[in-house]
Amino acid sequence: MTHVLTIIAHREAASLTPAIINRVRNAVHGGTPTILCPGEAADIPCTNPPDLAAALEAIGTDPIDAIPMKNRGRRKAVLIADMDSTIVTSETLDEIAAYAGLKDQIAAITMRSMNGEIDFATALRERVAMLKGLSVDALEKTWAKTELTPGARTLVATMKAHNATTALVSGGFTWFTSRVAELVGFDTHRANTLELDGDTLAGTVTEPVLDANAKFIALNELAATRGVKLAATLTVGDGANDLPMLLGAGLGVAFHAKPIVAAQARAQVRHGTLRALLFAQGYKKEEIKEE
Repeated sequence: MTHVLTIIAHREAASLTPAIINRVRNAVHGGTPTILCPGEAADIPCTNPPDLAAALEAIGTDPIDAIPMKNRGRRKAVLIADMDSTIVTSETLDEIAAYAGLKDQIAAITMRSMNGEIDFATALRERVAMLKGLSVDALEKTWAKTELTPGARTLVATMKAHNATTALVSGGFTWFTSRVAELVGFDTHRANTLELDGDTLAGTVTEPVLDANAKFIALNELAATRGVKLAATLTVGDGANDLPMLLGAGLGVAFHAKPIVAAQARAQVRHGTLRALLFAQGYKKEEIKEE
């Protein structure tokens, strides 16, 4: 079998029962399933690329994701992850803005940028300029409330245990990526640099802005440094500025993504946690480094 369809249940909301597995198997004309994690994930081998639409129709309204893959080269040597609304649950810039009384206004610009309605770099400069004069204490307060997305540590720890290179590449700020990278265990991180004026924000970022193109460049650079082709890379993100790296990677996963991203990405996780990215690579329960 040259292809595989991995189905993954959100384990807190559903169980992957034998009946569901069999229903999906029949829908894609698959072979004998392999259980990756009882009640949570299973592989269905397929002779041809599986019919994702048929699989999703068989799944129905159950909170279960389906990711089609080629069998060859499933496990990736490089992981590149977005930060905001991917590795952490929030948009850190929007949360900083709350301390300036501008959260709703700035969040609206963020949403338009993540939906691809306005240029990312222009939107970032505009939002940062609105925060000029805000105390750097707002960064500390935002960090204190920032939460990791379930499965973030598990994803990174498991891939590192199997010799993968892991990187956090964000259109956000190094002030946060440095802390998140250390907390989660990423090998390296890249992001924009907020410029300060003493103890306040200067209202500017260091140029050039790390935008969608810079994320794609990072993907190519990190793959080259590791000595692998893009087919051996995994990227994950949720916003329009993630699309180039999602489309360029061997496995690009839209994670609880904006509509423009979900529509174009070849794989998406709509229900589950970041653990789903491990199952998509064929990892079994006993190989996973739990948080």
